[in-house]
Amino acid sequence: MSAEIFKLRQIGEAVLRQPALALSTDEIRSSETRRLIEAMRETLLDAPGVGLAAPQVGHGLQLAIIEDRAEYQKDFSAKQLAERGRVPVPFHVIINPRLSVVDSSSQLFFEGCLSVAGFTALVPRTAKVQVSCYDERGEPRLIEAEGWYARILQHEIDHLQGRLYLDAMLPRSFMTIANHARYWKDKPVCEVCAALGLAHS
Repeated sequence: MSAEIFKLRQIGEAVLRQPALALSTDEIRSSETRRLIEAMRETLLDAPGVGLAAPQVGHGLQLAIIEDRAEYQKDFSAKQLAERGRVPVPFHVIINPRLSVVDSSSQLFFEGCLSVAGFTALVPRTAKVQVSCYDERGEPRLIEAEGWYARILQHEIDHLQGRLYLDAMLPRSFMTIANHARYWKDKPVCEVCAALGLAHS
């Protein structure tokens, strides 16, 4: 029997704005957490998306999953992928993550969220990060990531702190996904910023 598919919580629901609770080793290794991870993975595939945090499915726990499949990148040119530093990332789980900045230089790209359905905006993110966390077996893990993978980690860990990309976005760049696809998808960020009256170094 396939795992449950959760209803995605949307902005305005309290669980998305509350810091999530850490899991103990016993909780991490429990059958309940295993079932939660399986259902989250099915939900992420169904959406589809590249990351999902437990609060997005109504569970206020310090747990997120990430998977950036090659098939999700097929609509981007090689140049766009290189600019974003985007490469496929295999499925993995992060639990009780702690993020450290390795390279504080900022990268600005459009970002969306399954809990802010139908919209996107330009969001500055740190270029390179290090994340210490536990995996689904309760084993410690240290992740070093840059480019798009670093962006995904920052986005998901923000969820676990009760933050959304809306808190970090450039407000004038907020738009519907339909208008992004119509007008801006293939434009360089500097050109988007100039057209929307945004400062961009």
